[in-house]
Amino acid sequence: MLSTLSFSPVIASLLPAFDSLLSTQGIMVVLLVAYAGAMWMFLTSAPKVHTVMVSDINVARDLYEGMLNLAAAEVPLHYYYNYEQTLGAGGMDPLYMSASSMTNPRLSGGPQPSEGLWYQLRKNTQLHIIAGASMGQRDRQRHVCFDRECLDALLMRVQTRGLKYKIRREKPLNFLVKDYDGRVIEMAEVAN
Repeated sequence: MLSTLSFSPVIASLLPAFDSLLSTQGIMVVLLVAYAGAMWMFLTSAPKVHTVMVSDINVARDLYEGMLNLAAAEVPLHYYYNYEQTLGAGGMDPLYMSASSMTNPRLSGGPQPSEGLWYQLRKNTQLHIIAGASMGQRDRQRHVCFDRECLDALLMRVQTRGLKYKIRREKPLNFLVKDYDGRVIEMAEVAN
């Protein structure tokens, strides 16, 4: 009986804390903390996505699937929630865009989740290929990207596959790749 009486003040002092925790405001705080934790887990587990804008999606498919042997990837879930919509073609230099992508509001507003091709570049890194780049000099196929890390990974893939290539410029990175059909594909980093 003595031990019950000695814990009574401790329990009695905790009752107001439990009461405030079980109040409407307390429950809302707990739910918000749980939601923040779930969102943090969702966003940190999402793959990094590099976007490459190409002048011809079919030629790109031949290059990335056939020559570079990249595996197809699922569209990451965070793309369905407009996570990277602001990184699309809105800030792109018009020099790199084709006329159809500048006049098409769907393309100029950024990539849509179902558009384009998706490939697994590395373990937690995906490559998103979208149409919209202009043709290069001498009607070369052109693939443009804002991210140097992406083009470095693609150049390494080209080198390890033993494909013919020529580095034209280091900064911003610009290199040419010759595909099996003899087409020259220009891979260009867009300098911001």
